[in-house]
Formats: sequence, C-alpha cells, structure tokens
Amino acid sequence: MHALNPTLITFVFYIVAMVVIGIFAYRATSNFSDYILGGRSLGSFVTALSAGASDMSGWLLMGLPGAIYLSGLSEIWIAIGLILGAWLNWLLVAGRLRVHTEVQHNALTLPDYFSNRFNDHTKILRVVSAFVILIFFAIYCASGMVAGARLFESMFGWSYSGALWISAIATISYVFIGGFLAVSWTDTIQATLMIFALLLTPVVTIMAIGDLDQLTIALEAARPQAMSLFADLSTVAILSLLAWGLGYFGQPHILVRFMAADSVKSIPNARRIGMAWMTLCLGGAVAAGFFGIAYFQLHPELAAVVTKNPETVFMELTKILFNPWVAGIVLAAILAAVMSTLSCQLLVCSSTLTEDFYKAFIRKNASQKELVWIGRLMVLLIALLAILLASNPDAKVLGLVSYAWAGFGAAFGPLIILSLFWRRMNFDGALAGMLVGAVVVIFWKNLFAATGIYEIIPGFILSSLAIVVVSLLTPAPNREVTDRFDLADQQYKQSQS
Repeated sequence: MHALNPTLITFVFYIVAMVVIGIFAYRATSNFSDYILGGRSLGSFVTALSAGASDMSGWLLMGLPGAIYLSGLSEIWIAIGLILGAWLNWLLVAGRLRVHTEVQHNALTLPDYFSNRFNDHTKILRVVSAFVILIFFAIYCASGMVAGARLFESMFGWSYSGALWISAIATISYVFIGGFLAVSWTDTIQATLMIFALLLTPVVTIMAIGDLDQLTIALEAARPQAMSLFADLSTVAILSLLAWGLGYFGQPHILVRFMAADSVKSIPNARRIGMAWMTLCLGGAVAAGFFGIAYFQLHPELAAVVTKNPETVFMELTKILFNPWVAGIVLAAILAAVMSTLSCQLLVCSSTLTEDFYKAFIRKNASQKELVWIGRLMVLLIALLAILLASNPDAKVLGLVSYAWAGFGAAFGPLIILSLFWRRMNFDGALAGMLVGAVVVIFWKNLFAATGIYEIIPGFILSSLAIVVVSLLTPAPNREVTDRFDLADQQYKQSQS
C-alpha cells in the first residue's frame, strides 16, 4: 500500500487543480450563454483539445489497449474508423455548424438549433431531440461513473460504492461551479495529460522489452495472429468497426465544442491540432496494448492481473515500469479521460433540461442569473441519476454504451449534415429522420444483433433516406427558413475565402 501513496497524492493534487480551474471559470461566467457555451469564446487550441478530450473517454486508455492486447492489430479498424469520422466531422460540420447556430437566433443547444432551423412553433423537434439526448446521456454518464469508480477501486483498494462517490464528486464539483469554461479549460489539461501518458508508456515498454527482434519473437510466441490486420475478420466485421466513425456527426458533446469556437476562422487550425492529437493518442493506445503482449509474454510472473482483465494492460505496464511518482501522473491520465467525457455529458444534459424544458415551457422570461443556477441544479440532478444507474456495476445499462453512440449517430448525424447542406429539407423530414434513426438502432440491436452488423449502419442509412423522402413528399420550407439558410451559407462561404 505504501508504494501507492505517491499515486494517491498525485490523484488528489490533480483533482484539486481541476476544482481550482472551476473557481476561475466561475468568475468568468456572467450569463447562461457563458455557462453552457463559454460565451462562444474558445480559441482553436482549446476548441481542438476539448473536443478531443470530451470524445475520448476511459475507453482510450482501457478498452482499446485491452482489445489490442487480447486480439492483436485486427482491432485497429475501430481506430481507423474513428480517425476518418472525426476528420470528416471537422471538415464538413464544424465550421458550418458554428455559423448556422449563430444565424439561427443564436441557438445554444442542438434541440434549440433544430427548432430554430425549421421554424418549429409546435416545439415537437425540441422535445423529441431533448428526450433522445437525456435518455442516451443518462446511460453514457453512468458508464463514466463506473469507469471512474473502477479506477479508484483497482488503484487504492477502496470499496466500489465509496470509489463511485469520490470519482463522481470530483467531476461534479468543477462542472457545477464553472460550467462550460471550466469543462473546456480542464479538458485542455486532461488532453495534454492523456497524450503524454499514451506516448510515454509504449516507448518505455519497448525499452523494457529490449529490441525489435525480442518484440517479434515474443509476439510470435504469444499471439501468432497479432500482426495481422485481417485475422479472422469478415468484411461485415471490418465495416462494422469502421462504421464507429459515422457516430461523430451526431454526438452532442462534441458538436457543442464547434458551436463554442470564438470564430469560424478558428476551425481549420483547430482541426489540424485536434486530428494530430487524436491520431497520436490512438496510435499510443494501440502500441501500449500491442507491446504489452510481448512484455507479459517475456514476464509471465507479472501477467496475472492482465490475464484476468485485459483492460488493465495500460495500468499494469505503468505500475510496473515507472517510478511511483511518474506512475501517478500517467495513471491520472485515465482519470482525466473519464472526467473529461463525463463532465461534457453532464453539461449537455444540464443545458438541455434548462434551455429546452425550463426556459421553453416553464419560465420563458427567466433571468440569466436564474438560468445559470437552474443549470447548476440540473448538473446535480443528472449526476445523481447517473450515480443511481451506476450503483450496480454489473447492470446491463453499461452494455448499452456502444448503442448510445449508435443512437446519437443515427438519430442526429444525418439530420445535422443535411440541415447544413440542403435548403429544401423541412420540419417533417427532420422529425422523420430523427425518429427513424433512433427507432432503427433500438430494433436492430434487439432483433438483428446476430447479423454482426453494427446498428449504426442501418440506422444512419434509413434516417438519411427518411429525411430526403419525407422532405420531398411534403411542402417545401417557407421563405423565412430558406432565407436564414442562405444567409448562413453565404456567411460560411465568405469566411472560407
């Protein structure tokens, strides 16, 4: 236990630093736009790293290295799909969404944008999209709470319930105090910590193995198929792994980062920074799992924990190969990955409840100060719900995370893309696309999982078809809608010249 004390001290220092940042952000938060979008003031560096950190959760440092450790490089297709999807999202969506949300009556949330884009006076789009966000994010937040609790539990031997509350309170505190700015500033530090850990660990591992010849011999002995990209994978399996990239177009916690950029002119630079960060991080995670195969083949006496749970491969390599103080910093990167994603999801849920329910239906004339405090209360409410869902770590709700990603990707992805590119799209098409995407994902997961096709593929395709077909079969949008679309489109094109 004594050897873990430096790690505990590092973790405590890290959490305190995040809360201090929250207090500084509190002083820069004067209205509701500041609380949920940072007053649209993020520069390209913070936009890039906060988008990356909010996307990459504990999966990056636990799930992906574990999958590579277990199966070899055939699991790399998911990383390739994610890189392609993220790059296209930055290229096609980021700049346009930044301009369109401002032209559409300064929309602060995705439901707000959908409602304004299609002149939805019935508020049906707002309510349906808000429900989709709340349902899927409740699951997401619970998985983040579990990942944080599992980390504290395995590192310090605490009980699961105690670890759950400590990791939850650490994240809730700075989101509650500082809102979007706190989340974005802490994300930037967390992203820096994550890339440091993911680049350093594989380098130290390969040095511990010896040289490339030793690596190859150990890999051959442990997993003869480890170096094959196609080992036992069908075309359907590869397409399903690549299809994770489609999810990016509909993830509210990533899209909100684009909306918060200080200017559309910041986006190209943010894209370059963000994609470099993401590619290096994913490469580091793959390398950690891959080199881990060889390291534990050469040191079988140290492999018991990883054999029992491959997802601990990154943690075990860190604990074995680093000085306890350095290990504390590197392992804090896992906490950073968990906290950065969880904090963004809590804030998106809070802003949806405040802007799209409280302000839209209960208190239309609420003051800015009142909305900020309602936003803070909603952070606590959603966090408590997530803690409740996470209190049983074996609950099936946690198996729904990949399906929450698919749900957002299919319900919102085609809707976002077509709303930014197609002026003929109307309210009926938007509603049909959102409902078809969400419903197909749910039904496919439950009825056709045996096909091996990831549910985002049929969901995304059928949602896109529903938007186009229903929009063409129903009356064209009115002049007010198309004029606003043309204005946003013109502003975007001017910004690119």
